[in-house]
Amino acid sequence: MEGRNGRDGQDQKLRVYRDQLLTVGDFNDLKNELIQEIKGLLKDTISAPNKKWLKSSEVKKLLGISTGTLQNLRINGSLSFSKVGGIIFYDYSEIVKLIERNEQG
Repeated sequence: MEGRNGRDGQDQKLRVYRDQLLTVGDFNDLKNELIQEIKGLLKDTISAPNKKWLKSSEVKKLLGISTGTLQNLRINGSLSFSKVGGIIFYDYSEIVKLIERNEQG
């Protein structure tokens, strides 16, 4: 049977037990763990490639840009390239320089 205006069911849902509480320290620990995990993931994905020259698809993936944006970088001279046959290659060190030139902060 429900007591006092049918609130016993609601009160049970809202009860907080001591072992369910999170402290500021718990959140700080979680934050630090997440930061370390993200740093590890970024280190794995941003590490320098094993080759000096990258194809367009690799550059787009590395920079997270579209085909059109990459074309604009070529056209306006922001990113130098070499074309062999129908394949465009980009020097990895030039990509790093582009990032450094456009660094905010």
